[in-house]
Amino acid sequence: MAEKYEDSQLYKIRHSAAHIMAQALTQMFRPGEVKVAIGPPIENGFYYDFELPRSLVPKDLKQIEKRMKKIIKGDYEFVRREVSAAEALEEFADQPYKVELIEGLEDKDAVISLYTQDKFTDLCKGPHVATTKDIDPNAFKLMSIAGAYWRGDENNIQLQRIYGTAFETPEELENHLWRLEEAKKRDHRKVGKELGLFHFSDDVGSGIPLFTPKGEMLRYLMESYVRETQTKYGYDHVWTGNLVKEDLYAKSGHLENYSDVMFPVMEDADKGVRFRLKPMNCPSHMTLFKEMGKHSYRDLPMRFAEFSTLYRYEKSGELSGLTRVRSLTQDDCHIFCTADQIEEEFSLALQLITEVLDRYKLTDYKVQLSLRGDEGKYVDDNEKWTKATAALRSALEKNGVDYFEAEGEAAFYGPKADFMASDALGREWQLSTIQIDFIQPERLGLTYVTEDNAEETPVVLHRAVTGSTERFLGVIIEQFAGAFPVWLSPVQAVIIPITDVHMDYCKDVEKRLKDLGIRAYLDDGGDRMNKKIRTAEKQKVPYTLIIGDREMESDSVSVRLRGGEDQGATLMADFIAQAQAAIAAGD
Repeated sequence: MAEKYEDSQLYKIRHSAAHIMAQALTQMFRPGEVKVAIGPPIENGFYYDFELPRSLVPKDLKQIEKRMKKIIKGDYEFVRREVSAAEALEEFADQPYKVELIEGLEDKDAVISLYTQDKFTDLCKGPHVATTKDIDPNAFKLMSIAGAYWRGDENNIQLQRIYGTAFETPEELENHLWRLEEAKKRDHRKVGKELGLFHFSDDVGSGIPLFTPKGEMLRYLMESYVRETQTKYGYDHVWTGNLVKEDLYAKSGHLENYSDVMFPVMEDADKGVRFRLKPMNCPSHMTLFKEMGKHSYRDLPMRFAEFSTLYRYEKSGELSGLTRVRSLTQDDCHIFCTADQIEEEFSLALQLITEVLDRYKLTDYKVQLSLRGDEGKYVDDNEKWTKATAALRSALEKNGVDYFEAEGEAAFYGPKADFMASDALGREWQLSTIQIDFIQPERLGLTYVTEDNAEETPVVLHRAVTGSTERFLGVIIEQFAGAFPVWLSPVQAVIIPITDVHMDYCKDVEKRLKDLGIRAYLDDGGDRMNKKIRTAEKQKVPYTLIIGDREMESDSVSVRLRGGEDQGATLMADFIAQAQAAIAAGD
């Protein structure tokens, strides 16, 4: 298994940097004025929350960094000591947030660990680096200031949060800062607007994207590719609608464990039937399995795939462009199989996922084994959880998949293998997933007839390749910075006449390309030629075809490649071959 972030040296560096930042901040104010809250490491850095006598401003960050570097050069050890709750309360008597944390411990006799560097002591379970000098003073940076409610509760006081990042070397920090700047340029909300792919409107509602013709073409291409690929792998496509009776979700466990992200009830008052907008496909697919009649072991595996728009009531503050929406289209599949078929079906799904991610140049990924945690909503059936977890772990290991474990990340009905893919900037996205479910099939009464003529409950594997169309579209916009491979570009070639004299030939070129399935667009607007060329460049169209007298006379086109390279006059037959080869190669 891969090393957990929490066990890494980088985690220790960031945790220690957070403590050093807190110490530096206390030095900027008079004793007792700074009330220290919490400051953990996070995915790309660390933060610390404070109650302060004044609001911080961006220029304060430089002053805090300067003090942090002085502390680092002091080479102070991180000294751990263990105390009782009473001793800890005495230690932090002037720190109300620490006192609240200590008093909130369930075990009043618990041993509490403290860490001290120089003259600063914090309530902390660790781990930390050995000394402050283990942090390179040129490999950290304070990034921003934000507001944060104590314990995330808007009814509590709002504290000031300082975000920072730290790495083992200055080069790693420099690369990280470059990626952040590049990410701003690639932001799918910015690029999507520039390319005219989608919009959001208050008139329609938050979290509900509206796709333009070009944006819908992109969706169609993405979904068609997955559909064709999974059909090749033996998946059958079904359709199960958008509304479901609430009773079905009570049976499946969704109502009990997932209702906080379901839209409110719609009621048929005449019949007293309550409906929900569908947040998940699994109960509908399982119901379809039942309705199709009695199944034999010979019928298994059965693989139901569907591109279904689902509706989830995400909180307004959690919505983020296409990557977190309220209407999402999932490339969902449910595989009904026997326990003996789990590993084979997992292998098949793994091959499919690998092929699709490779097509999008997402070749760098790792797998998270998402397990049940001590907290959260999970169906209470230890025997089935144990069985499902063992089956998934075995499937991962027998397929040679390197994975790491994450407790508390499972679905409410079973463990998951989540594929965390890194994009062109090295950022991780949770995309594909394979889940094993022993619980819902039994709750919904699914059976098949075994070879011994007995009835058994099938296992269901939940599988998604790209996750949701909307989220995946957001990811690949940033992955390619809007410069999509030729096969995926909504417009593959823009045709630009030099003058109106060349318009008829341009129309002929457009028709010939479209007849061959090449997505061509004739820019016959009133702008001058050079402006049309600049527009095509901004739209990141792979090929710009300029047509004048010479091209018209020789049945050719003057080709400019995306990025500005001028390929010059090219016979139409040669350009068609070039474009078709690029499309076939996935370029």
